[in-house]
Amino acid sequence: MSNRQTRTDVILIGAGIMSATLGSLLKELVPDWKITVFERRANAGEESSNEWNNAGTGHSSLCELNYTTEKPDGSIDISKAVKVNEEFQASRQFWSYLVNNNLIRNPRDFIVPVPHMSFVQGEQDVAFLKKRFEALSDNPLFEGMEFSDDPAKLAEWIPLMMKDRKSNKPIAATRIESGTDVNFGALTRILFDHLKGKNVDLHFNHNVDDIKRTSDGLWELKVRNVDSGNAERHTAKFVFIGGGGGSLHLLQKSGIPEGKGIGGFPVSGLFMVCKNPEVVEQHRAKVYGKAAIGAPPMSVPHLDTRVIDNKESLFFGPFAGFSPKFLKFGSMLDLFTSIKGHNLTTMMAAGVKNVPLTTYLIKQVMLSKEQRMEELREFVPNAKGEDWELLVAGQRVQIIKDTAAGKGTLQFGTEVISAADGSIAALLGASPGASTAVSVMLEIINKCFPQHIKEWEPKLKEMIPSYGESLLNNPSLIHEIHVTTARMLGLAGTKQTASSSEETGGETRMVKKA
Repeated sequence: MSNRQTRTDVILIGAGIMSATLGSLLKELVPDWKITVFERRANAGEESSNEWNNAGTGHSSLCELNYTTEKPDGSIDISKAVKVNEEFQASRQFWSYLVNNNLIRNPRDFIVPVPHMSFVQGEQDVAFLKKRFEALSDNPLFEGMEFSDDPAKLAEWIPLMMKDRKSNKPIAATRIESGTDVNFGALTRILFDHLKGKNVDLHFNHNVDDIKRTSDGLWELKVRNVDSGNAERHTAKFVFIGGGGGSLHLLQKSGIPEGKGIGGFPVSGLFMVCKNPEVVEQHRAKVYGKAAIGAPPMSVPHLDTRVIDNKESLFFGPFAGFSPKFLKFGSMLDLFTSIKGHNLTTMMAAGVKNVPLTTYLIKQVMLSKEQRMEELREFVPNAKGEDWELLVAGQRVQIIKDTAAGKGTLQFGTEVISAADGSIAALLGASPGASTAVSVMLEIINKCFPQHIKEWEPKLKEMIPSYGESLLNNPSLIHEIHVTTARMLGLAGTKQTASSSEETGGETRMVKKA
């Protein structure tokens, strides 16, 4: 190891959307702080943030059925949907701030309007979707949502999905035009280009091998140049571990008690991709269905319009798979080396409790292309194999921990783990992830820099006008945010209001403006 030691204020591990967001927020709050970034890959946004490694959905609960659940009394719990939607609004506000201040030049480089839809088949699921729609109708966050079980109306909304559909099952869908497709890889690269111009030190092809606390309370990192093999020491007052699936290993190496007892379960994803223009032009929406029984929430089937490098394509999936890697470009030993004495019983309990999930993943891995095409034909009845190819997406590592629900509980979502003194924080978990990056990074700022919050609050309010407020209790602020962010991000013209209407042969309803 080199004797060279570099001291900085903040170290960000991983050059994905999370580090890009936290770095951008901190540079606006305290421009004079020195920030250093270490990334093991050659460029920013090459793992989970990459546009080919995720669905690009601006997750705002407009179409994701797993964010709403049916209670035993038959009512619909929309609390998680509201939370995720509010978090996405924070992201839209910060991106709008960056555009307004010329820190992002062209928002169309990373975000475009694409309608969000939910699609179901069968009497039970149609009844659920209608109740979900009615539950969301009273909430101004979901203004502009439409419901229809009329095949003629659905043929207008999703012609590719309705063409040659012969099933006699009842079908229904909800639709909202203000949904988005987000290229998180492009956004990550844009933000790091911005940070580079703000004198942030970016080190690609650098892997953080170890992390430990020094006697004076700083964090010391052993960082290795992947190309040369040379290692150096870097110290910082604050460290953010935002290395996707790789965060768990570094959290364990930090030794903080808050990281004890936590494990990870890796799930890989695959998409079927269509680039045939004749097929692609027949569908423009992100259409989410319901997950199969036993499937993890991240495996909810959906047919998505994607806009990558100004070209449209269709993604269908994801098909779940299993690999012991914690990163797409990780090691086959990742899962095994994450098992420690302090999380062994938790991991064993999770293994026993999740046998059905393991069985499901094994079956998914064994699927042939034709079997995957048969699942696709539930969405696109006349899908042809020659139009679709298989794409291996990114790895996701679900959190395993002991909770009130029992030992070894598999958690879905993202979670911030931070030291009691706020000197280090790690982000674990998966979806909705990137869509809620701003909200999650604000949580880290509040947890880790409480002594600065009063001083920073005016700037935080400038960047995110809803900061510190519940949008649910402020409909006028919701409307203002919808309008101003749509205009600033080039989404203006997407429908925000609607009136009720009736269609012959079925029901079509629309949420009225609050």
